[in-house]
Amino acid sequence: MPQQKLYAGAKLRETRTRLGLTQKDFAQKLGVSLPYLNQMENNKRPVSTTVVLGLAQEFGFDVTELTSADSERLVSDMREAMADPIFADDPPPLADLRLTASNAPGLARAFLALHNAYRQTHERLASLDEALGREDARPQASPWDEVRDFFHYCDNYIDAVDRAAEHFAAQSQDIRQTAVRALRDEGITVHELDRTELRNFNRETRTLTLSTRASLGTRNFQLLLQLALLKQGKLIDATLDLARFHSAEARTIAKIGLANYFAGAALMPYTAFLAAARETRHDLEMLARRFGASIEQVAHRLSTLQRPGAKGVPFFFVRVDQAGTITKRHSATRLQFARFGGACPLWNVHSAFETPGRFLRQLAETPDGVRYISIARDVSKAGGQFGAPTRRFAIALGCEVTHAGDIVYADGLDVSERQSFEPIGISCRICERTNCHQRSVPPLERRLTINPDNRGVLPYEVG
Repeated sequence: MPQQKLYAGAKLRETRTRLGLTQKDFAQKLGVSLPYLNQMENNKRPVSTTVVLGLAQEFGFDVTELTSADSERLVSDMREAMADPIFADDPPPLADLRLTASNAPGLARAFLALHNAYRQTHERLASLDEALGREDARPQASPWDEVRDFFHYCDNYIDAVDRAAEHFAAQSQDIRQTAVRALRDEGITVHELDRTELRNFNRETRTLTLSTRASLGTRNFQLLLQLALLKQGKLIDATLDLARFHSAEARTIAKIGLANYFAGAALMPYTAFLAAARETRHDLEMLARRFGASIEQVAHRLSTLQRPGAKGVPFFFVRVDQAGTITKRHSATRLQFARFGGACPLWNVHSAFETPGRFLRQLAETPDGVRYISIARDVSKAGGQFGAPTRRFAIALGCEVTHAGDIVYADGLDVSERQSFEPIGISCRICERTNCHQRSVPPLERRLTINPDNRGVLPYEVG
């Protein structure tokens, strides 16, 4: 099979700018000519082996960062944005989107931010006529979307926070006692009571109360989350300053998100968790028992193992509710989720609600021909007392089938046969499949044929 050429001009420019070097100095250190470097930075030539070695030897650069994961993520997000009916008359071809993502990623992100602002304003005006006269009807992304995109484009890995959590966890093998002791040093007492609230911190009495209705893993997580808010404030604020959020609400949501990140990373320290994941072949139940975490926490943590120089298997992770709406999403793989709306109905994550407590396995192939193994399970959360509502979610975790040997859930599956893989998509508007029986809307980039005298699975034929 011919080797795929690597075009990473934007990443080269970004690296050179970060190092504060001119093109001439950068070319000299990499052992190439100035014109050749210029051509690589403008994606007119692929990155050479000499440059890859030079980046690793001269600057200690993790060359896996040169891969096109960011570019593919931007292409996927732009394709979905272009599925908006406002662009339906003359959508740009896929080749143009790929060129923009690889050559001008900053422009691509600006376009996505602009479209997101438009979408938010459009939805707001559609639901609230009086919004035209309100001062807070600003054309900008919602705080939730802004924070979601922040983690999305960080590959869901925050190095400084992750390392700080690992350092904290190294103080003792009993992470719970370490956290309680650290809070006690701050004059804070920890109580566990039968309450509805999972966690409550009273700043006046310096008392942290955790609910005994929650599992031990959840209580430990909430304990570490509160610890992060109280003891890691400077680190979290410094990270937030770099993010430059547009609103105080987004910054506050992101602060809680980073505290959540610290809690998960302390409960499952990077180095130890990566070693255990490899040892158990990513068995979620074994990892949950070993680290005192929930299945969902373990699955989410597996999707964050992207530390430069010590990366784990690149996973995608998603959580959906019963309506199919995506409530959490991240992908370190080429699979990118719909930014708006639900996941493909052919995906096994939806079937997990029908088989509570069981892992479902699926071999799936996306329209671009990439094959994945996906495992799904429901993660319903009981209210803790009679009559309390149960929050029902399902999660899916998966990776490209090339990693099947590292995944216990692939055992017994025939990954060599094309017939073993079920066709799935991302979003109906950008899905290229013409014969999908679950299609909800026509694909944006295809012509339709409608015959009043003929009706197949769909009321139209896709050309």
